[in-house]
Amino acid sequence: MKYYYVYVLASRQNGTLYIGITSDLIKRTYEHKNDLVAGFTNKYHVHQLVHYEQFNNAQVAIAREKQLKKWKRKWKLELIEESNPDWKDLYEEICS
Repeated sequence: MKYYYVYVLASRQNGTLYIGITSDLIKRTYEHKNDLVAGFTNKYHVHQLVHYEQFNNAQVAIAREKQLKKWKRKWKLELIEESNPDWKDLYEEICS
């Protein structure tokens, strides 16, 4: 089964946030962390994976990404802190 991920990257705790979607979370996070993706995450040094959600339906994942992007910043911070209160970079966790 193919999975889709909505993910949140941060520059640091309570820093700049980026929300994206991918079908390969490890590869996409690696690209962001190593500045292989030109654009926002590269420009603002947004490299820490602080939250992600897994879906088995692309349309549901896309809808969730759009929903999160419309959220107030406060709500996004609360979402991250609910599942990752220490703002740990989750990249190592998903690689193991």
